[in-house]
Amino acid sequence: MDSENHNPRRRFRKWFKGKHKRADPYQLSQVSDGGEDESEDYLDDILFQSMEMDPCTSTIELRVFVGTWNVAGRSPIGSLAVDLGEWLNLKDAADMYVLGFQEIVPLKTRNVIGAEDPTEARNWNMLIGKTLNNEYGCPWLTPIWHPIPSENYQYVKNSEPESRMSNNETSMREQSRSQHEKPKGVSKYKLMASKKMVGVFISVWMKSDLVSKYYISNVKVCSVACGIMGYLGNKGSVSVSMTIEGTSFCFVVAHLASGEKKGDEGRRNHQVSEIFRRTSFPRSPADDDIPHPLTILGHDRIFWFGDLNYRLYLEDNSARQLIKKLDWRALQEFDQLRREREYGGVFQGWEEGAIEFAPTYKYSSSNCNRYSGGVPSRSGEKQRTPAWCDRILWYGKGLTQLSYFRSESKFSDHRPVSALFSTQIEVVNSTNPRVVARHTILPTIPPPVETEQSNHDKEAESTLISLIVKDLEASPTHDTRCIEQIDDSDCS
Repeated sequence: MDSENHNPRRRFRKWFKGKHKRADPYQLSQVSDGGEDESEDYLDDILFQSMEMDPCTSTIELRVFVGTWNVAGRSPIGSLAVDLGEWLNLKDAADMYVLGFQEIVPLKTRNVIGAEDPTEARNWNMLIGKTLNNEYGCPWLTPIWHPIPSENYQYVKNSEPESRMSNNETSMREQSRSQHEKPKGVSKYKLMASKKMVGVFISVWMKSDLVSKYYISNVKVCSVACGIMGYLGNKGSVSVSMTIEGTSFCFVVAHLASGEKKGDEGRRNHQVSEIFRRTSFPRSPADDDIPHPLTILGHDRIFWFGDLNYRLYLEDNSARQLIKKLDWRALQEFDQLRREREYGGVFQGWEEGAIEFAPTYKYSSSNCNRYSGGVPSRSGEKQRTPAWCDRILWYGKGLTQLSYFRSESKFSDHRPVSALFSTQIEVVNSTNPRVVARHTILPTIPPPVETEQSNHDKEAESTLISLIVKDLEASPTHDTRCIEQIDDSDCS
């Protein structure tokens, strides 16, 4: 037997090449004319990446609404629903609503160092759900039939999307629904995740029909406290990680250190670094076998938003003069966060839409349209230079911002800010298996032991033969399935 046939790896490539030709005769035509080595490298790649060129995948557009609001420790009240509806822009409804809040409880000592109280988080979720679903004449049944359990809620999917079920399975599910659901209808939006840490709070909602239609997995939450002494929750972040089909999303809501004195921006930058370092989404026994990112920057689409508290490098009177002229471009030249993004700071490489609205902080009081401080200042009023404290940033390819604006609710001393995004998601049809990324595959072939080379070749050859035999015994309709458990060393 010559060396080429004796080499198990070459034999495997030859076998796989023949299979792949039968499965998709058009893909091998894309191999370059660079010779055998390039062809072998190409076969290594298509083993794990052939789905990228598979004609049985489709692309969908997902519209994501991201909003942030510092509510100054005030509880949600019924009359706030009007302001909330205006902020959520329900006339142009999105597929997902990701809402971040700061100071949903007053930042008093007992709230910061005491046990978490889920009451306010539950109240906000109730109001958000009612606002989203009542807009469409659809009574919100979640609080009645499926109460939100706590401030730390994660959606768990119990089955495959209906589009991937057999006709019999779909019929059984519809029959079950008709027996258990109330005749008034179902919620248009479903709560996917919710997390509270002291006053920082995130709430993620998605259209119910999309939840049923697409595969949503590995919904996880994380909180990082980096306030007083670096570890208390008066400042910090709450984050949600989730995967929709094959695209991973991370939403980070942050409330960073306040202050406009020299050096205060350094404290904010340090907290950002801590959030990057300490946010993690570890695997758990309940996870499915689809790999998910463990850190913020491991995701495909990332949103970072909240009361980031970055101020202006500008004295108060000059800032107010530019605001009076509505000269937002000139004012942005002094924006601290812009410098962090454009000049090698902690948000280097992150993107933000053009700011074409007035600074969102600090207003004198509730029900007031006047900035706090100024000359002459009112007795007992805090002197604060107006600034764009409330911001929405994003990172990753495949995102387009459609709008970026503030709303005019006078509920607190901040104005709510929101952005609408469009993103593309690749959906794999049910006839094609899901591809597992190369770096996440667990080896089934034992690692080589310090033995004679001939023994090692025999073991590898035996494993190869068993693979081929299993494949030949399988149904021909499964020729295009992925080989998910090949040792990484055989694919490099």
